Amino acid sequence: MSRWWPTALERRIALRYLRGQRGTRNASLQTVIAIGSITLGVSALVVVLGVMNGLRNDLRDRILTASPHMRVLSYGPNLRIDDWRRQLKLIEKDPEVVAAAPEVASQSLVQNSAGYPEGVFVSGLEPGAGTNVVVHLDSAIKQGDLRFKPKLADVDGAVVIGSRLAEHLSAYPGDVIYMYAPTAARVSRITGTLNPPRRWAMEVTGIFETGMYIYDNQYVMMSLETAQHFAGLDTAVSAIAVRLKDSWRVRPVAERLQAALGYPYFTETWQSKNTTLFSALQLEKLAMAVVIFFIMIVAAFNIVGTLTMVVAFKTREIGILQAMGLPARGVARVFLAQGAVVGLLGTGIGLGLGLVIASVVDKRIHINPEIYFIDRLPVHVEALDVLIVAVASVAVAVLATIPSSRRASRLVPVDAIRAE
Repeated sequence: MSRWWPTALERRIALRYLRGQRGTRNASLQTVIAIGSITLGVSALVVVLGVMNGLRNDLRDRILTASPHMRVLSYGPNLRIDDWRRQLKLIEKDPEVVAAAPEVASQSLVQNSAGYPEGVFVSGLEPGAGTNVVVHLDSAIKQGDLRFKPKLADVDGAVVIGSRLAEHLSAYPGDVIYMYAPTAARVSRITGTLNPPRRWAMEVTGIFETGMYIYDNQYVMMSLETAQHFAGLDTAVSAIAVRLKDSWRVRPVAERLQAALGYPYFTETWQSKNTTLFSALQLEKLAMAVVIFFIMIVAAFNIVGTLTMVVAFKTREIGILQAMGLPARGVARVFLAQGAVVGLLGTGIGLGLGLVIASVVDKRIHINPEIYFIDRLPVHVEALDVLIVAVASVAVAVLATIPSSRRASRLVPVDAIRAE
């Protein structure tokens, strides 16, 4: 290793070559441009990778606010789980399972007092389920609570609805909305016509806001017992919701639980439900990183150009140094040191600038939630990304010195001195 690392003399010569005119301590214009190019590339990479990480993490957190890490479902024509209590005990025995709870899922048409309709997803939770670790809906409650206790006497139950749905329906805590269960529609055996489904009068007892557009705009929460009657399931449930210690380890746990439960049960993870979204984010992160990495390649060409000019202007001095005993490897190490200095300075400044920009941008830029599911642009810089960017940028700067160092080390002292 020591034969590749520049000596103190070689480092002093390298720093001298990075300066401008003789007698000045300022860096040359070419050096400033090379350092600036690396700084720009590194800062851009830090910010872009931070934005992509922030989008991924924020989307995950918002998805898991009202949704568990995993659901256990059942095959069959009615998609119901009758013996869910026994399966619940088996699931809770897994060491990576934090909590599990029964859940009912269905769809409905909801109307306000004026008859304005909206299609919604209905989710049945145990009263207070949002305050345990299966879902974190309690953190998103803006008005009311999750107890599902109506105050009005002439209603069929209580619901908690999303903030955007509340705006569309003009329905807030204390108001009544009407819901229709599609499974309640039956064909009359006498007339042969379809009897209309029962209309449920539900009191709004709470408003939640997750920041996830689809939840806030289309979800209605009610108690588990009410949802069972609403969906016509009696004492059965639609699924068993499961929360784990680590949301990113959901796939191996899901495979293990599915093997333990056997047919007709299967698992559905939050990642599998959002595969397209997160795959697109990962691909976009990779594509943007590759595109911006070309800025680093441009910086490398700047370094090549800078050192080529140094070799051209300093040919006589290089020849004198070789005549005084500086070996060819020492000449190469001089240019290696120049690339390392440019790379370290550019990387250090770029990392600092990128982290400052990331902290300033974090959640201060508004975006359209109907398109991106979230309303603000989050930035989350990960240490591994910073390390990879730092190592890659310094490596590019050092590798860019190879052409110039090889050319300088091959100069013959007598020919170099005669050059001027």
